[in-house]
Amino acid sequence: EVGHNFVDHASVANVMAAAKAGDTHAHLPNYVGYEAYVAGGGYKLLGRLRSGELSKDDLLKALDDASLRGLGGAGFPTGRKWRAVLGEPGPRLMAINGDEGEPGTFKDRVYLESDPHRFIEGMLIGAHVVQASDVYIYLRDEYPASREILEREIAKLPPGGPTLHMRRGAGAYICGEESSLLESIEGKRGLPRHKPPYPFQVGLFGLPTLINNIETLWWVRDIVEKGANWWKGHGRHERNGLRSFSVSGRVKNPGMKLAPAGITVRELIDEYCGGMADGHQFYAYLPGGASGGILPASMDDIPLDFGTLEKYGCFIGSAAIVILSQKDSVRAAALNLMKFFEDESCGQCTPCRVGTQKAAALMQKPVWNRALLEELSQAMRDASICGLGQAASNPLSTVIKYFPDEFKEAAE
Repeated sequence: EVGHNFVDHASVANVMAAAKAGDTHAHLPNYVGYEAYVAGGGYKLLGRLRSGELSKDDLLKALDDASLRGLGGAGFPTGRKWRAVLGEPGPRLMAINGDEGEPGTFKDRVYLESDPHRFIEGMLIGAHVVQASDVYIYLRDEYPASREILEREIAKLPPGGPTLHMRRGAGAYICGEESSLLESIEGKRGLPRHKPPYPFQVGLFGLPTLINNIETLWWVRDIVEKGANWWKGHGRHERNGLRSFSVSGRVKNPGMKLAPAGITVRELIDEYCGGMADGHQFYAYLPGGASGGILPASMDDIPLDFGTLEKYGCFIGSAAIVILSQKDSVRAAALNLMKFFEDESCGQCTPCRVGTQKAAALMQKPVWNRALLEELSQAMRDASICGLGQAASNPLSTVIKYFPDEFKEAAE
């Protein structure tokens, strides 16, 4: 990164050239601007909703029928969330989670840098449904091009509708957790709130607040216009819908892959990523980013979707798939992730603040004390305030369970 110019496919030569030339501004990719979006039928759905031609109930029914779920990681049913906020007494607000801090996740960036108005229209539809007077877009600060695009394109919107506020993320992983995000928008330290009350009841500035991920809103227009059956027509292995997989690691063609929900990791690698990179054999994979656990290549036939991985101690989260090969150590990967969680713990609760630190120290020893690590993991899962501490031990627990050959135990 040179200033706010993120140098794609960085090499010493092109980074040095950018620095020498003083090329410090964000480079904007080609994207669908306001005029092109409108020419393609954009904002017609929002117009129908605002005019009353399309009722809120019909729109919510379309989201329910498609079973659209939150695509930021939690997977909460979108229609049900919108109804819950609408059921609270006004005034109401809306917050957009564009922090995308889960390592290995970059799908929101892809959508913002290619077709931003599809997200903006979905956001304005959500704001209209819950009657939000103001919308706060909390965007990862490492996405300067996305921010520049949003600022340019929002300025082109016709007057009317909610007041839109752009907020730069503070660079903390914890601020992707919804209540920490609200604290950060309010100008406070990003610490998770105790629940209940939930954000749909007492959210931003104490008001009922609708919080949605960028990708969730990006799909609203397509689902309502094309129908729930179009969305559910995608999917494999008895799963429904589409998933935006952020694939990184030892594959030939990494990147964001739009694929059927329920696809297996083997199918994803072979059909969408051109197979494994030269000289690498598939050894292990992270099905849900840093906190989603680590599975061996022998378990390559599990459908990747909400609810399919939990029984193995994993989850899909934001669908960040990291592929490891025989040249990688899953033990080293698990330690790397625990150190990440140690760094990113907000420090508010003892199980997470101390637990991640102790786990990282124990994992650096040549011989692992499995019993102690498992007891520590359980304490973190049971007693941490938010998902960071609750899920931080997933990579550790799955490595102990599925890769016994990678380490020696203290009992030996």
